Amino acid sequence: MKNQHNNHLLLLVIATLLVSTSGVLGKHIDLPTPVIIWCRSALGALFLFIFCRYKKLNLKIQSKKDVPTILLGAILLGIHWVTYFYALKLSNVAIGMLAMFTFPVITAFLEPLFTKSKLNPVHILMGLMVLIGIYILAPELNFENTHLKGILMGIFSAVCYSIRNLILKKHVHKYDGTVLMMQQVSIVSILLFPVMFKMDISNIQTQVPYLLILGLVTTAIGHSLFISSFKYFSVSTASIIGSAQPIFGIIMAFLFLNEIPNLNTFFGGALIIATVVIESMRSRK
Repeated sequence: MKNQHNNHLLLLVIATLLVSTSGVLGKHIDLPTPVIIWCRSALGALFLFIFCRYKKLNLKIQSKKDVPTILLGAILLGIHWVTYFYALKLSNVAIGMLAMFTFPVITAFLEPLFTKSKLNPVHILMGLMVLIGIYILAPELNFENTHLKGILMGIFSAVCYSIRNLILKKHVHKYDGTVLMMQQVSIVSILLFPVMFKMDISNIQTQVPYLLILGLVTTAIGHSLFISSFKYFSVSTASIIGSAQPIFGIIMAFLFLNEIPNLNTFFGGALIIATVVIESMRSRK
C-alpha cells in the first residue's frame, strides 16, 4: 500500500511539472490569448483522441445526467485558461502563476459544498499561508498597475479552476481521466473556434513548435495525469501538492525567459513551497 501511494504521489508530481510548462509557454507564445487557448484545446483534443483510440477507451458520455456538469466543467476550464494566460501577459510568469495558485485555498474552502467531506482545519492553515504569500507578492493597491491586474486575473482564473475540479470529482470513478480531459478540451475548442476568424493569426506558423508542446506535453499528458490523481487523493490534497507548479514555472522562466523574481516573489513562493511539503508529508500518513 505504501509503495502504491508513493507511485501515485510520484505521478502527481510529474503531472505538476508538465502542467507548469504553461507559464513559460503562455508568456512566450506571440499570439492573442484566445487564439493560443484554441490551439491548445484543438491540439490537445487531437492528441488525446489518438491516445484514447489506441487504448480502446470508451469515449461516449455514459449518461445524459453527466452532460450538464461535463459541459459546465469545460466552460470553466476555457475561462480559466484564457484568464490565466491574460494574467501571464499582464505581469510575468512568477506573479501570474503564484496568483492563479490561490486555487488550493479556494478549493479547500469550497470542497465541503460539493462533497460530503468536512472542512479540514489543516487546509485552512495552509490556505492562510498561501494567502499571506499572495499578500507579500502583491504590489501597491493601484488598479493602473499591470502586475496588480495580473494578480486579480489570476485569482479569478483560480476560482474557475477550483469549481471545475470539484465538479469533475464525481466523474473520475466513472470515466477515465484521459477521456474526461479529451471531452473537455474538445468542447473548449468548439466554443473558441470563432476567434480564429476574428483575431490576428498572421504569425501562427512561427509559433507552431511552442503550440505543439502546449497541446501535447502541458495539456494532453499533464492535465490527464492531474485529473487521474483525483482517484487517489482529495481535490484539496491534489491541489495543494500541485502548488509546486509556480516554483517549477519560475525556474523555467529564469532559464528560458531570463525573468528574475524579486525578493517579495521569493518570500511569497517560499510560503507556497512550505504548504506543498507539509501536505506531501501529511498525505503519506
